[in-house]
Amino acid sequence: MASRMSSGALGKLAVRLRSSFWFLPALMVLAALALAPGLIALDHHLGSGPGERWPALFAIVDADGARQLMATIAGSMITVAGVVFSITIVALAQASTQYTPRVLRNFMRDRGNQMVLGVFLGVFAYCLGVMRTIGGDDGADFVPLVAVTAGLALALVAVAYLVFFIHHVAASIQSGQITRGIAADTLATIDRVFPDALEGEDTPAERDPDGGLRWHPVAAPQMGYIVSLDRDALLAFARERGVAVRMERSLGDFASPDLPIACIGAGEPPDDEARRCLASLFAIDSYRTIEQDVAFGIRQLVDVALKALSPGINDTTTAITSLDYLSLILRRLAGRRIEPRPIRDGGALRVLPAGPGFERLLALTFDQILENAHGNTAVLLRMLQAIEEARSGTDSPRRQRLLDDKRAVVAEVARRTASSGDALRRIEAQLAGAAGARETNGA
Repeated sequence: MASRMSSGALGKLAVRLRSSFWFLPALMVLAALALAPGLIALDHHLGSGPGERWPALFAIVDADGARQLMATIAGSMITVAGVVFSITIVALAQASTQYTPRVLRNFMRDRGNQMVLGVFLGVFAYCLGVMRTIGGDDGADFVPLVAVTAGLALALVAVAYLVFFIHHVAASIQSGQITRGIAADTLATIDRVFPDALEGEDTPAERDPDGGLRWHPVAAPQMGYIVSLDRDALLAFARERGVAVRMERSLGDFASPDLPIACIGAGEPPDDEARRCLASLFAIDSYRTIEQDVAFGIRQLVDVALKALSPGINDTTTAITSLDYLSLILRRLAGRRIEPRPIRDGGALRVLPAGPGFERLLALTFDQILENAHGNTAVLLRMLQAIEEARSGTDSPRRQRLLDDKRAVVAEVARRTASSGDALRRIEAQLAGAAGARETNGA
């Protein structure tokens, strides 16, 4: 059980390492430091043979020349690494200002940025590792021809990575690339967290389906956002102790030590060890992540749309781009079973999970954008289209009613805030066309 109890901390560590700007570069530096003595050992084994056999490839130079070459490459690499870091910080600041601070971690976890920094630092470390062996070896000059030539080749590779980095940064700060990346991560999370297609209805579960259970609250171990949860470990905890567990907070929710994060259903109050074990299954951090939190992906796209609709930016095209991807995400959700279901073990209730249902995700997708889109006919028309696209992706009468209610709210705002007669005619045409298509499909 000890390994399961640490699953929350391990999940948080994995997320942090992936999104850190130092982990992959550190691994590449270690690899470079291991490569240097390996090639030097090969040079000791081969001697001057490579230089004599392939003089054009392994140019024979003296110790001073080899040392100067490695020093020049090392100095250039660390200088360019500083430039790369500076460009990255500028890109992060621009993305935070232009779009939303929530997208910063997307840049930090970008493998391209991490690889580029790792390449330059790795070549720098490699050159230092080779330089220390050039020259004196029992009074005789030793020039590791293979290692020096490899350093030169690595420098050329680093130059190619610099060109790639400039292109990559210029592309990654464009609104289309940012929204596409967020949507791709969100869709992958949906497939991972909600893999089952919806068959029939998907109504919210009762919070105490068996009734009569005595629920004992368990406080969160620290304040912050719930970023991951091992549901298998949660079931194992409940099964091994013969109790039921009810989640009071779901992934992405804020938790604090003065509020319960879960409750244990048992006849007798659980001991402190059981409370600590249960609390440790929830990974809590100072920021939300998208690995298990579908709502956070939607939140990022909504924030990009809100920033675009702000008076200081007034970028309707970016707002519509966000709605394009939100429409795709909502349609995917509309056809999946997402309401949390009770988990039983041989008829006994074990886990009552918590999570955002379709109604909450639907409100998150549209409500704030709607409040900031008054009079913006293009955005309101795209919202109506998105609702119809989501409606066509589900056969659930309950979800269709929720989408119809949201459509009525958007339509009311669109009619009331229409800036001209032409805008009102376009809105009515959209509503009439959607109603006609629905009647045709129903027929």
